[in-house]
Amino acid sequence: MATKEFKAESKKLLDMMIHSIYSQKEIFLREIISNASDAMDKIYYRALTDDNLNFEKDNYYIQITPDKDKRTLTISDTGIGMTEEELEDNLGTIAQSGSLKFKTENESKDDHDIIGQFGVGFYSSFMVADKVTVISKALDSDQAYKWESEGADGYTIAPAEKDSVGTEIILTLKEDTEDEKYSDYLEEYRLRSIIKKYSDFIRYPIKMEVTESRPKKDNDKEFEEVKEVQTINSMVPIWRKNKSELKPEDYENFYMEKHYGFDKPLRYINIQADGMIRYHAILYIPESIPFDYYSKEYEKGLELYSNGVMIMEKCSDMLPDYFSFVKGMVDSEDLSLNISREILQQDKQLKLIAKNINHKIKKELEKLLKEDREKYETFYKAFGRQLKYGVYMDYGQHKDDLQDLLMFYSSKEKKMVTLDEYVSKMPEEQKYIYYAVGESNEKIDKLPQTELVADKGYEILYFTEDIDEFAIKMLQKYKEKEFKSVSSSDLGIEDEKDKKQDEAEEKANEGLFGKMKDVLTDKVKGVRASKRLKSYPVCFATEGEVSIEMEKVLNAMPNNENVKADKILEINTNHNVFKALKAAFDLDDQPKVELYTNLLYNQALLIEGLPVQDPVAFSNNICELMG
Repeated sequence: MATKEFKAESKKLLDMMIHSIYSQKEIFLREIISNASDAMDKIYYRALTDDNLNFEKDNYYIQITPDKDKRTLTISDTGIGMTEEELEDNLGTIAQSGSLKFKTENESKDDHDIIGQFGVGFYSSFMVADKVTVISKALDSDQAYKWESEGADGYTIAPAEKDSVGTEIILTLKEDTEDEKYSDYLEEYRLRSIIKKYSDFIRYPIKMEVTESRPKKDNDKEFEEVKEVQTINSMVPIWRKNKSELKPEDYENFYMEKHYGFDKPLRYINIQADGMIRYHAILYIPESIPFDYYSKEYEKGLELYSNGVMIMEKCSDMLPDYFSFVKGMVDSEDLSLNISREILQQDKQLKLIAKNINHKIKKELEKLLKEDREKYETFYKAFGRQLKYGVYMDYGQHKDDLQDLLMFYSSKEKKMVTLDEYVSKMPEEQKYIYYAVGESNEKIDKLPQTELVADKGYEILYFTEDIDEFAIKMLQKYKEKEFKSVSSSDLGIEDEKDKKQDEAEEKANEGLFGKMKDVLTDKVKGVRASKRLKSYPVCFATEGEVSIEMEKVLNAMPNNENVKADKILEINTNHNVFKALKAAFDLDDQPKVELYTNLLYNQALLIEGLPVQDPVAFSNNICELMG
């Protein structure tokens, strides 16, 4: 029997397969099972127009048979089979792929759609097998044929014996190596896990003999191992069912079955789109944050299916980073797939699905915020930081989409509020949305800078996460109201009378403040009387874009450039400490002025949670003051 050579393009592909074009060799089983499903779909299509052919679904299945002694794995189906010519065309070349040609000729919106391209997926079997044997008997044919190949050198086709219509693929597995244990593909547990992972929703039963441990009939305290043929796949995916059939527990069970998380989902979204592009999606908003969420190991993305066959375990293109916490899957008939089924072409369909999913997630979160505040706050506690990153990233490109989902702790409400809730309660004369930044709500409560704003009766938003102020700087304003830090040099609160009084006070103390600035050299940009302090003696105000909290965050990063905020030392001129300082200045007691100035500066540093630059000198200054 003469060996035939593969066509040039097929030989090149086969060589790539043998050297593993796929990232995971296990997908060979997915490909062969998908082709088997295609073969049974073809009979279904034929039955639609052939009155002599009766399609009984119970007669159609896929059988998986491992044989450890012979080192073979057999995948057989009861599909339409192939003639000698079809074996030649489908397995000898890619261009004449049987399923691709059949699909082109039989476009249908029916549930039965041709998944793959036989010639392409079939070659993946050479990643795990030294020899591949295909025995097939076509519908309406009395003669079966055997196709056999040991790799890129070529293949043979010869008549064979087969009683029933269908195709049997026998893989003679490669010998184990240090890097790859091919014999794993003969193990029951491994085969079962691969089938469940990739082919769980193939619409025909995938059967395999499995070993079960059961109590003995005559003694239920003793167990025996029993072998029986079982259906491994579930066949009907949850997303193919009508929404009205599904209960909350169905969604929760699917969440657990797919190992999306160990928690219970806070919310699920069932999308069944049948417009410009057809797709189904089940999405979940988790309750708690994964332990590795902010590590390099965490991979965002949705499971991606084409007609029930998983083609990608983590499709990151389906989710923007700010919604990377969403779990779930997408199944579409319209996605363009490239040669491996594993890597998607960046086509319009994929981008359109991603855009629609992004919109649905946003709407669901808005709905959760409106309908179940407690659940939304649970979600926000876990993933609010990610939404703030979304506002900041890409130069604020997504800020309009996300701003209504943000929440911050309120000084008045003593709970989390949205920006909309803040603005809706603002007094008419209030110009800005005020915020304060600190390590915790408790520490912000004690900040000297909040006194004036609080005395005016204005609400203050508390920023306690390092991303907060960066996000707000990117947001700039909300509903035409600009954001203003309580540490800002100009709070926009003073009236003309106050301003004249402040100017007079500044002029009266010009010499003292100049002297203090000389003592502190370049540590501060200036020294002035405070408009905001009531009971505290001193605080920092800032000018420019970089705040003190931003300085801390930026300097904590690797390769920082020693970023500094423009600090202004503000003195409460009504405080007893200032009176002592002024008295020393008036008496020209230079050492005491320097002592008081350094102590006030270091006190301002401590209030802000900044390190004192010279703790020994600071300690000595306190001792000198006490002495």
